[in-house]
Formats: sequence, C-alpha cells, structure tokens
Amino acid sequence: MVKAHSLLYAIYICLIVSIICGALLYFSNLFSQLNLYYNLQEELYIQNQSVLNFALGNKTIPTEIAKDENSGIEGSYETKPYGLLSLVLAKSYVSNDTVSSVHFVGARNTDKNAIYLTNLSKSLYYSGKVKLIGNNQLPSPFIETSYINNNLNQLVVKGEKTISEPFLPEINPDFKKIFQGIKSEKIKLSEVEKPKDSLYYNSFFNATKEIQVKSTLGNIIFKGNFILRSEDSIRVKKNAVLEDVILMAPKITFEEGFKGTVQAFAIKGIELEEKVTLKYPSVICVYNESIEESKIKIKKGCQITGAVVLFGSTTDRMDKNTIEIDEDGLLFGDLYCSGKLMLRSNVYGSVYTNRFFLKTSSSSYENLISDIEINTEKRPDYYISIPLFNTQKTTYGVIKKVL
Repeated sequence: MVKAHSLLYAIYICLIVSIICGALLYFSNLFSQLNLYYNLQEELYIQNQSVLNFALGNKTIPTEIAKDENSGIEGSYETKPYGLLSLVLAKSYVSNDTVSSVHFVGARNTDKNAIYLTNLSKSLYYSGKVKLIGNNQLPSPFIETSYINNNLNQLVVKGEKTISEPFLPEINPDFKKIFQGIKSEKIKLSEVEKPKDSLYYNSFFNATKEIQVKSTLGNIIFKGNFILRSEDSIRVKKNAVLEDVILMAPKITFEEGFKGTVQAFAIKGIELEEKVTLKYPSVICVYNESIEESKIKIKKGCQITGAVVLFGSTTDRMDKNTIEIDEDGLLFGDLYCSGKLMLRSNVYGSVYTNRFFLKTSSSSYENLISDIEINTEKRPDYYISIPLFNTQKTTYGVIKKVL
C-alpha cells in the first residue's frame, strides 16, 4: 500500500522535472533566437562591407544597389566631402535592423615624383648626405655640389630626371573652395550634446557643426564632424584631444607635444611647436592671396602623416610664401609650396616647390638642400594621399574608418 506522503513526493518530483524541462526548452528557444540574431548581424556586417567595396569600385558615384534575394538584406550608400577628404556612408538593413559605417576614402597614389622644382632660377644644389628616390623634375638635369661645412658630401639619386616647367602643377580646385566656405550648421558650444564630461561628439551621419571657439583650445575633447573656427587665432594646447576635426582661423598654433588628427586651414600662418604629431589623415594648409606674408613653421621633431600645403600667390610674389621645416622630423605624405621652402626633415612622399633655400648661422643659400631624404618608395602603394591635384582617379581605397 502506497503511503499518502509518498504520492505527494512523487507529485513534487514530477513538478520539478517539468519545471526543469520547461526551462531547458525556454533556454533552447532563446539560444536559437539569439543565434538567428547574431547570424543576421553577421550577414548585415558582411553586406555593409560589400556596399563599401561596391562604392569604391564605382568610384564613389552613387548608384542603386539591388536587394539580396536570398537574405532580403538591402544596401545603400552616399558620399559627401569633409574638408579635403571624401566620406562614404554605407548602410545595410532588413526589417528593423540596420548596420551603418562611415569611411574616409580616396584614390590610390600613383605619383612617383620625389622633387618638382620649377624652372625659375638656378639649378638644385646639395650639401651633406642627400638621398632622392623617385623621379625628379628640375631646372637642370645636373644636381650641383655645394660645400657649406666640413662634412662629407654624398648624393644618392634613383629615378628619372627631366626638365621642369616654370610653374608648379595646378593644385586641386577643392583647396581654394575650402576657404570660400564649407556647408555646415552654425551652433554655439553650449548647444552641443556631450555623451561624457568634456567630450563633444558629432556623427558623420549628421550635418557638420561649426562652432566659434576661443583663441585657446585646451583640456577639451572634440571627435567627429566639427568645424572649430576663430576670427582671430587658435592655439591648440597639448592637453586638447582633437580627432578628425577641421580647424579654421587666420593663424593656428599647435603647442609642443600635441597629438591629434586634424585638417587645419589658415590664411596668415600655421606653426607647429616642437614634437607635435599629426596623425593620418591630417592636413596643414595655408592659402595666401594677399600682398602680406604667409608662413608655415614646423619646428624640430614634428611628425605629420598627410599633407603640408601653402599656395595662392603668383610667381612674382612667391617670396611672400614660406615653409620652414626644422630637423629631426618626418613628413609621411606630400608637400606643396608655391613659394620658398626650407626643408631639413625627411619626406616619405613628394615635394613640389618654386624654390628651396637654406639658412645657417652665417648665411643663406638659394636652391640648396642638405642632409635630407626624399623617398617615394617608402610611401607604400596602398597609401591614400590627400588629393593635391585633380587627376584622373582610377583605384579607390579606404583611408580610415570613422564609424
């Protein structure tokens, strides 16, 4: 005979077993749904990368993309300028799920010029150890030797040498358009939302926000789609964090030790104090169309990955434009100077100038370079340059993912 409490125990055991089985079925269903969700997200990310590749292959020209019949995922993209760079904004979506990405893109560099020196004055001279790797377009096919100190002179040249024209290649019209105005939404700093304390962020899917700032930028973080403008000058302190922002002012100065990624545009001058690092893709650009002098001064130990540009003056006023780059630094990219250039740091890229000069404690020398390396081969084929010239663009690539 079965006792009553034994039957009760059996009921309890059956109840516990049913709860456990129900929980296992519930968790199994959750796992299946989660697995389906992650598989869908993976397909969306793969489709988003395909949209980006399609945009690059189509030279970023907006085109309708067909719907994926198997997965039902749709894709689209748009392009827009941001300073001197181009953005591709890609989306892939199905039902209520969307994956978005934003990339800086550009044409792959095919420029193999080491030096382009206009045919306006005497030949190029060198002193000390000089290495020129790449094609050279010069006033004369001969690079003359100059003895300005007691050091050994050594010249290494690899590449073709041809006679240059009296004028520099015409710079990309987009450089001038930047100074005529950038489409943006003008707002006050107090109106910008801050996700975190002292951090200002604006997505590249939003309109570009232009903010009037004080003359000193310090202890503040700006990331993303911003134009920081001043009607007087901007001094960027080393404790400021600037990532992918645009600076615009008559004069801009970067404090010693600053590190960031910026596009800086000025009309009077830009100065980098010692050991400033501007990461890829950065632009230092001065446009001078006045009769006053403009200058880019890059002090000792600075590293720039991108482009350094000073342009705007006519040939008869090229003495008004000056770029001075001190020793122990590196420019990984391109340099364009419609004026005079004193170059004492290495360049892994191309240099375009009307005239070189070198100042020492005792004298000044025209069209002379000393103890530098200009090497286009150290700029790899996959490197995407800032578009100095409006040339026929064939192969596009990604510069940087910004979202």
